[in-house]
Amino acid sequence: MATECTQMTFGFQRVGRREVVARFDGGRISSDGGALLLGEVERHTGILSQFAGCFDDYRDEELVEHSVEQLVSQRVYGLALGYEDLNDHDTLRHDPLLATLVGHDDPLGRKRRRKADRGVRLAGKSTLNRLELTPVGAKASSRYKKIRFNVKAYERVLTNLFIQAHATPPKRIVLDIDATHDPIHGNQLGKFFHGYYDCHCYLPLYVTCGSHVLCAKLRPSNIDGATGSVGVLSRIIEQIRCSWPDVEIVVRADSGFCRENLLRWCEENGVYYVIGLAKNARLLRMIGKQMHQAKLACEQTGQAARVFTDLDYRTKKSRSRSRRTVAKAEHLPGTRGENPRLVVTNIPAEELSAQVLYEECYCARGDMENRIKEQQLGLFADRTSCHAFVANQFRLLLASAAYVLVEHLRRVGLAGTELADAQVSTIRHKLFKIAARVKVSVRRVVLHLASGYPYQSLLTRLAAGLVNRDAPAPAPT
Repeated sequence: MATECTQMTFGFQRVGRREVVARFDGGRISSDGGALLLGEVERHTGILSQFAGCFDDYRDEELVEHSVEQLVSQRVYGLALGYEDLNDHDTLRHDPLLATLVGHDDPLGRKRRRKADRGVRLAGKSTLNRLELTPVGAKASSRYKKIRFNVKAYERVLTNLFIQAHATPPKRIVLDIDATHDPIHGNQLGKFFHGYYDCHCYLPLYVTCGSHVLCAKLRPSNIDGATGSVGVLSRIIEQIRCSWPDVEIVVRADSGFCRENLLRWCEENGVYYVIGLAKNARLLRMIGKQMHQAKLACEQTGQAARVFTDLDYRTKKSRSRSRRTVAKAEHLPGTRGENPRLVVTNIPAEELSAQVLYEECYCARGDMENRIKEQQLGLFADRTSCHAFVANQFRLLLASAAYVLVEHLRRVGLAGTELADAQVSTIRHKLFKIAARVKVSVRRVVLHLASGYPYQSLLTRLAAGLVNRDAPAPAPT
């Protein structure tokens, strides 16, 4: 963050014979010298410009100093750089580096209309909160907040960004769907107690494909975890098939999503599914022979033993038909004992054997939890402290936009480097958090980066690769 030069001097404890003193005379210094990498990602992808297109701006154009795209960019860049709250932007608004990143051609704010605003170019919290607090029914005649957000348009943008990330259509994609909990501690709308998580929380629904996020939908927690999953998947899959009509799609989820309406929808719409199935006494009897075989093998070797089998299973009331069920009969050494697992699928056994389907297809769904964790722990998707439910949904989508931005940098820019598989928070600490002195002149903005920065060669190569990419940003679709 930028500081103003003063002559105040203050001291610290001596080190040997030397005095240790400090002064506020370093000039304009930012702690985010590597943030301009994100600006290059935006230049090639148009992620934030597509996000900004999901707003209806009813403000008087003659009075606007911060466009919607600049406000959205400031907020999303702030999350990517580790600033979780709107309050942080009352300090960040002094930073000429962030102003440059957002796209202001006057990063020092010398040309602001109001004299009181000069020297500060970026928006403060009272301006930024219009993005999340504008009522759904706002229009041009509204008095204060007039920047209305269209959630459905943004949901389409997330899927479009996934499609745009592929130069050629893939042959097969696997869509992971899962719910997580988001603890809340105030009187937010939609607050309910969830018995499983033992707290008051929201129950967001996520859909991912590999490292891509296609949906982040906030929901109250007084519902079944699978509620709304058919509607979300049908929208996403329809949108994907409009661009990739021949792609093979697999839906993967845990047993919380093993619901008749979801299975039947997949079967009727030519979608494969691999979904966990909860154990019951009848199923355990059906795999009793395999469990005994696994137990004998475990006792002989002292190691965990697995036996896989295929079943044709139908419940007595809740299922409309028999379906292929893959069972893993596993016995673990010591006191852990039996560990059976079951998966229901419509993928034919001729295409994937029981063992391959479970170990290579179903078990891989665990990586989705890393994508959710990155957004909640690294990009503050759980910062849902607004009273209004719509405002909290907006914050969840802000975190998703920040994730998509950083993920593109990781996937495209960092491929083949030591940070190729790094989490968002690690990328932030190693690439973005660089001390930089910012000098602004009529013709240039110059960053004097810390001489002791340990990743100089990586940052130099990464910046050169991003700057020299000539691909234009995709047009919004």
